[in-house]
Amino acid sequence: MGKSLHPKVKEFKEFVRKHPKIVKDVRNGNANWQDLFEDWYLLGEEDTRWSVYKDAENNSDNGTDKEDKSKNGWFDQVGDLVKKMDANQLQSHINNINEVLGTVQGVISQFQSNPKGTSVTNETRTKPSHPFSFRKD
Repeated sequence: MGKSLHPKVKEFKEFVRKHPKIVKDVRNGNANWQDLFEDWYLLGEEDTRWSVYKDAENNSDNGTDKEDKSKNGWFDQVGDLVKKMDANQLQSHINNINEVLGTVQGVISQFQSNPKGTSVTNETRTKPSHPFSFRKD
């Protein structure tokens, strides 16, 4: 138990304490500790990569409001799309897609190989191996 942390790890822990949004991002699954530590070690504390966390610290109340607004914005966009949707036009598009799928299924079924148990007809056996017959004049 006498092991002490590497000095750089201690510095990183102090950096994380200064910027609590880093912990939130890791807990939410938006980041992982290894990548964050490597970025911090290679880029340093003053890199623009950390500006997101520094801004969040300065405007800690506004940061959560922005996240809520962006989530609400997405729901609002979906709500607007639903309001603008014309049920008759949507039904027409669904019918068109259904017809296209039926046609594609018909074409595919025509090109599928013969099912087991069916015999090959005489016409297919007697066809020449070359589709074009050339004759000299």
